[in-house]
Amino acid sequence: MDVTAWHVLYVLWLVAGAMDFWLHRASSIESTSGIPESRLHLAQIAILGLATALWLGFGASHGLFAILLALVCLHAITGYWDTRVAYPKRAIRPLEQHVHSILDLAPWVAVGAVYWSLPSTHVGPVVAFDPAPAALWAFALVPAMLLVVLPALGELRRCLSYRRTR
Repeated sequence: MDVTAWHVLYVLWLVAGAMDFWLHRASSIESTSGIPESRLHLAQIAILGLATALWLGFGASHGLFAILLALVCLHAITGYWDTRVAYPKRAIRPLEQHVHSILDLAPWVAVGAVYWSLPSTHVGPVVAFDPAPAALWAFALVPAMLLVVLPALGELRRCLSYRRTR
């Protein structure tokens, strides 16, 4: 798959994240599962944000792949915990379930792409600093901040405001 296709898939993943926050707002997360679920969303974002920063900052190696795989597993566990917190308190409608499917699957696809991008020659487990160009950092981080991080912080703010008014 060429680089442009990966860029498109990344943006679609971020759009799914933005849509998920829109669906949370529509289901009044602040009056149902509230702060506990919102904090788990921030934890999931932090886990994948760390994975993204590591991918951008370090050269492809088996060591980096192992770290990214561990972070994707941690994201999956946190996602399960998120659903367990939300489910008894608010309805997770079919559209939101499908959006979650994208959000759950995308990190696995990304870590698989990292694995397949490892050089065919032996690359040791050493994780070596080899930052990506600034343009790639900007492409990865700016849309993520706008489409996912800011809506997540807005969600937490709504949840905290709702709790204060009760």
